Amino acid sequence: MNMLIDSHCHLDASEFDHDRTAVIERARAAGVHAQVVPAVTAASWAKLRDVCQQAPGLYPAYGLHPMFLADHRPEHVGQLREWIERERPCAIGECGLDFFVEGLVAEAQQDYFIGQLKLARDFDLPVIVHARRAVDAVIAAIRRVGGLRGVVHSFPGSPEQAAQLDKLGFLLGLGGPLTYDRAQRLQRLVREMPLEQLLLETDAPDQPDAGIRGQRNEPARLSVIARHVAALRGTDVETVARVTSGNARRLFALPAA
Repeated sequence: MNMLIDSHCHLDASEFDHDRTAVIERARAAGVHAQVVPAVTAASWAKLRDVCQQAPGLYPAYGLHPMFLADHRPEHVGQLREWIERERPCAIGECGLDFFVEGLVAEAQQDYFIGQLKLARDFDLPVIVHARRAVDAVIAAIRRVGGLRGVVHSFPGSPEQAAQLDKLGFLLGLGGPLTYDRAQRLQRLVREMPLEQLLLETDAPDQPDAGIRGQRNEPARLSVIARHVAALRGTDVETVARVTSGNARRLFALPAA
């Protein structure tokens, strides 16, 4: 298989603290030679940076995730600017909006999201976006700020929303949820969307595919996602690997394999 790129993996998560080196080795054995590792809180940035320095092919992104709203402070956006200037990450994120989890104040989410989108525009970096029950609001924010590109990870939306995002320069990240029998809408989307808009992801340690339901996910499972996409599209897995990895390299300005 051509080299795969996991466009969204939380390799810095505590679930990997006891066997992170083995996880990276299993990923490489499965053809996953690069991983984009997005942050979720300001407190996690230093550990994430250190994790990504442990092995080649690990690329950090720094941001403030909407689900961790209680951990964020307004000054963290300014600190993020300083961190980006110093560390030069491949992207800003994970950021976005989550209107599914109760208790997450929408106005505060919007403030942090818009602040990070403006940083992405100012630094000419892609954004890694979380959009749960919030795709229309995310699209509106992207349009409001303008001059952006990025990926909506674990895309939950419609073909119409996918087309709007494509016009705005945004790719769609898909992973484990695609492999479940009930995911008919997502599977139709993958059959019909341009392959040039697709990124493969695991979201490890979360969102395990159907073959490891209820277990810890890890980046080696990206090969399962690639095979599933190939089967849905009636093409070979080499094509899926080549095109989606090319998409990731262009978006995140990753070096050639």
